[in-house]
Amino acid sequence: MDRSKALTTLDIVTGLLMAGATAMVFFYAPLEAVMGEVQKVFYFHVAAGWVGMLSFLVAAACGVIYLVSARKDPLKAVYWDRVAVAAVEIGMVFAFINIVTGAIWARPIWNTWWTWDPRLTTATIMELVYAAYLMLRQGIDDPEKRARFGAVYAIIGFMSVPFTFFSIRIFRTIHPIVIGTNEAGAMGAFDMTPKMAQTFIVSLVVFSVLFVDVLWHRIRLAALADKVEQLKLQWESQGGE
Repeated sequence: MDRSKALTTLDIVTGLLMAGATAMVFFYAPLEAVMGEVQKVFYFHVAAGWVGMLSFLVAAACGVIYLVSARKDPLKAVYWDRVAVAAVEIGMVFAFINIVTGAIWARPIWNTWWTWDPRLTTATIMELVYAAYLMLRQGIDDPEKRARFGAVYAIIGFMSVPFTFFSIRIFRTIHPIVIGTNEAGAMGAFDMTPKMAQTFIVSLVVFSVLFVDVLWHRIRLAALADKVEQLKLQWESQGGE
């Protein structure tokens, strides 16, 4: 199977899995006794956050691979830089979805769309860290220098990810720890039933597949953009106007 057919197949599988996961959320997982319907946001909220953090991990790993391979195999290094950028862009989208769905969940539970809780604050800082990554790249014209600086930044910036994840375990917070023991006073905490846990796990797996699918598309788009840029430079070097 060639790449285009494989990607098309993955698109179809991802669509079916997303439909199945959504059906589980609304028709299989039971209503939470206290929060009711709004608790169902949880499955998308956590899964989106997972994909955001996974994306930033991929970007950091690609940064390491780029720095190692830059001198040995420049062409391969360019590919890993491309993957890192794609992963950061996708991570920012899903991290933003995580923040927005968190606000939707928080409104009826905390009676506010936003509070400077440690988890919310660190998640926002993480988002801004990677926004700065994209701004840094935009400000550097030299491709090799841009890729090198981007790789180093992606590695260092990843420190914001575990800090965000463990923030609700390090600090006293009203944000619930659904997996594990909750802090006293955590608002919105609940115990998952077996059906809830099954739906939660399926959501994480399906969103992970979605990440692979979107990442593949983004890498493919970046490769096409590079080809267009090369053709443009070639045309200009031949006296095109």
